[in-house]
Amino acid sequence: MKTDVFASRHIGIREENIQHMLKEVEVENLEQLIVETIPEDIRLKEPLELDTPMSEHEFLGHIEALSKKNKVFKSYIGLGYHESLTPSVIKRNILENPGWYTAYTPYQAEIAQGRLEALLNFQTVVCDLTGMELANASLLDESTAAAEAMTMLFDVRSREQKKTGVLKFFVSEEILPQTLSLLKTRATPLNIELVNGNHEEFDFSNDFFGAILQYPGKYGQVHDYAEFTAKAKQNDIKVAVAADILSLALLKAPGEFGVDVVVGTTQRFGIPLGYGGPHAAFFATKEAYKRNIPGRIIGVTMDTDGKPALRMALQTREQHIKRDKATSNICTAQVLLAVMAGMYAVYHGPEGLKYIADKVHNKTKILSEALQNLSITQHNTAYFDTIKVSVENAQIVREAAEKAELNFNYIDDKTISISINEATSFKDIIAIVKVFKILKTKVINEDFYAEADKITAIPASIQRDSPFLQNEVFNSYHSETELMRYIKKLERKDLALNHSMISLGSCTMKLNAASEMLPLSMANWGNIHPFVPIEQAEGYQIMLKELAKNLTVITGFADTSLQPNSGAQGEYAGLMVIRAYHESRGEGDRNICIIPASAHGTNPASAVMAGMKVVVTKTDERGNIDVADLEEKVTLHSENLAALMVTYPSTHGVFESSIRHITKLIHDHGGQVYMDGANMNAQVGLTNPGMIGADVCHLNLHKTFAIPHGGGGPGVGPICVAEQLVPFLPGNPLVKTGGDQAITAISGAPWGSSLACLISYGYIKMLGENGLTDSTKIAILNANYIKERLEGKYDVLYTGEQGRAAHEMIIDCRPFKAHGIEVTDIAKRLMDYGFHAPTVSFPVAGTMMIEPTESESLDEIDRFCDAMIAIREEIDETQLENPNNVLKNAPHTMSMITSDSWEFPYSRQKAAFPLSYIEDNKFWPSVRRVDDAYGDRNLICTCAPIEAYAEVE
Repeated sequence: MKTDVFASRHIGIREENIQHMLKEVEVENLEQLIVETIPEDIRLKEPLELDTPMSEHEFLGHIEALSKKNKVFKSYIGLGYHESLTPSVIKRNILENPGWYTAYTPYQAEIAQGRLEALLNFQTVVCDLTGMELANASLLDESTAAAEAMTMLFDVRSREQKKTGVLKFFVSEEILPQTLSLLKTRATPLNIELVNGNHEEFDFSNDFFGAILQYPGKYGQVHDYAEFTAKAKQNDIKVAVAADILSLALLKAPGEFGVDVVVGTTQRFGIPLGYGGPHAAFFATKEAYKRNIPGRIIGVTMDTDGKPALRMALQTREQHIKRDKATSNICTAQVLLAVMAGMYAVYHGPEGLKYIADKVHNKTKILSEALQNLSITQHNTAYFDTIKVSVENAQIVREAAEKAELNFNYIDDKTISISINEATSFKDIIAIVKVFKILKTKVINEDFYAEADKITAIPASIQRDSPFLQNEVFNSYHSETELMRYIKKLERKDLALNHSMISLGSCTMKLNAASEMLPLSMANWGNIHPFVPIEQAEGYQIMLKELAKNLTVITGFADTSLQPNSGAQGEYAGLMVIRAYHESRGEGDRNICIIPASAHGTNPASAVMAGMKVVVTKTDERGNIDVADLEEKVTLHSENLAALMVTYPSTHGVFESSIRHITKLIHDHGGQVYMDGANMNAQVGLTNPGMIGADVCHLNLHKTFAIPHGGGGPGVGPICVAEQLVPFLPGNPLVKTGGDQAITAISGAPWGSSLACLISYGYIKMLGENGLTDSTKIAILNANYIKERLEGKYDVLYTGEQGRAAHEMIIDCRPFKAHGIEVTDIAKRLMDYGFHAPTVSFPVAGTMMIEPTESESLDEIDRFCDAMIAIREEIDETQLENPNNVLKNAPHTMSMITSDSWEFPYSRQKAAFPLSYIEDNKFWPSVRRVDDAYGDRNLICTCAPIEAYAEVE
């Protein structure tokens, strides 16, 4: 074995296993399997032009050297991003811990109670600090959260407003510039008219359905919005506020002055700047909007024994149910970052958060006083952490600041804002004043620093006087020992990739290699503000450009934008680029988007958000696109055809042989082809979207390109485009990105979640062309091996023309209803065998979609197959009239197995240790099957007081 070849570590199948697997699959060699799986006319004829692969040691040396090209200045730019201190106990035990970062979205609640509790903590923090009734479990960033607030308020307009066509939305001139850009992006296809202005001059006319305010404002001024909100309410105008979460430890909670939505980012709660992300946004609103809130909510419910349990509530994958009626296309959250931010609040508690906020505010006051005493005008009359000053020549200040390795926000030639953060020391304040060449020690000294505690720059009317974070969890774990144990307690409740294979179809839960993850902890990558001068981020720029170039080569396209920070964002970005392309040609009336019935639910939701009308095309009996039906609908809508959205290989796990005919058909009628990149793990190195005739695709870097799912995020969803779409790639209002005719922003930061891109960069650099291609081949081999092993026990629903699966397959569990067994029962029983269930009931109800990836060993794949075969035998033993069986009672907890009483018609051994391998590595679900219906009827989305738990019991 070549120990310096990364591919041999990433790919789980050993060379000696392959012949055994090929024999099971009944092919002579791997090439024969690929020939029988992928249509000949779309197979690549030449290898990918990528660099020679690095060893892990070489890559770590390379990435450290590259990091040193970044200039890590002290950044006081603000604008929604602030240096924050990640507690080491959180960094080591969560960010760097595969028990946390390799977990999947908690769709199987019984084996996800740990991160569900961590997310409930996060929701409680948000509700307490904002003063709102309901919060979700995070969104992608502050700007996209603000856009979601606008669209939600648009959706909940009064009947009269909808009837009369009220379309105006007021945006305060205090809003962050990147947020304004994103609001424009989202507003345009929905025909929402944005009116940007001074909130103090707003006339509250009945032409408006909503408004958004910034608290504090973009340059630091804190306004009292109580009067504005009261007048808005009188005129049926709903109000959203984008708030700085740390400031809310000192400022009056927005909920207390009657707003409808509060959004923002939790980046200040211990999350690295990372050149823009990933960071967990928050979204809080009123109980009345619980059916309209975008994203995921974690709720409290009960399990079968009536004990408290947690699960995702109400909006869980709501786009898959509502499809084109969905109000949002959100799929990925920022769970790992939300967990960290929530744990930051647990560690510091209410007193600690207030102490940090006071320190930030006090240092800001010291700076303001020092500059004013030296004849520099400071304009903010009320502020938390940001001052705005006038100078004679901002360029002179800038040159001095950058020489001192400091960054400020240069508003114009004579105006500068300076934002103080948690990491700012007293010495840093002196360094800032030195830049202005006016340091006088009598102004800044220890005595003055002490006096700062006794004054405030926050008027009494907007000072916070309400308590927050009174729950026990925020007042119990303030030593490192205690927090370390609490984190471990939660981790033990969650099944992640460090325990066993997670064979989720469409989700590609592959290895997230340690060498790919280590750079995330390097300071030279973590502490770069997204709006620093471009020359200060040379390391980032080299990495991002190289990653974009590699993704462009892999997809066979002309260029790539890394800005979208989730797969669903990528879908939306791709469609908005197509929309801009049509408009540039004078064909803005092209608004029909054709989508197969089997598509991901985010596809139709994204199309509607992009202002398109969805036309669904049928699938045939083999699960492929019904070409005759497609031809009919394309011809019917030829004049207005905008796009086809297609997943390839299909959502059914099949390489459809008609794909090039399909893409040509769309082009012949003036449309563009959007390819959903969810299944790219079956394409890399063997075919690509350019080869099949697509015009744009998004890539899930958190699937195919090894960014970990992190319990439901971080995600990165870049778009790769053909030549004609390059000019329209998304831009940013503060840093030049995108094409010559760039659409407005898709996410807040210029390059989206830049820090996470390091992972995919490392993945490609260490695998190289051969490793990437071999990974794809082994993923296809593993899927077909499972298919053959399960033959006769489960029916595979769809296969290609030669009977092959792609990298995943769908097994049909509907026939087991004759035994009284549902697909959910199989999913829960798999927990007893130590496995997370494959994807359940998507894309076909009553089925499981299995994707093993290339990273699993043959032993692990066989264990999974043994478990599925054993469950099949258990199904045969069950009787329709007797629901008291091992599947219906699954999962079995330790408390059940160790109970003094046992009233089940099967043994404890059968319940907990049905196969011998389990005894060596048993995973215990922490709760029995959860009651979703009870939780939806009694929605609780924050930490309940201990009395409430006693009542449930």
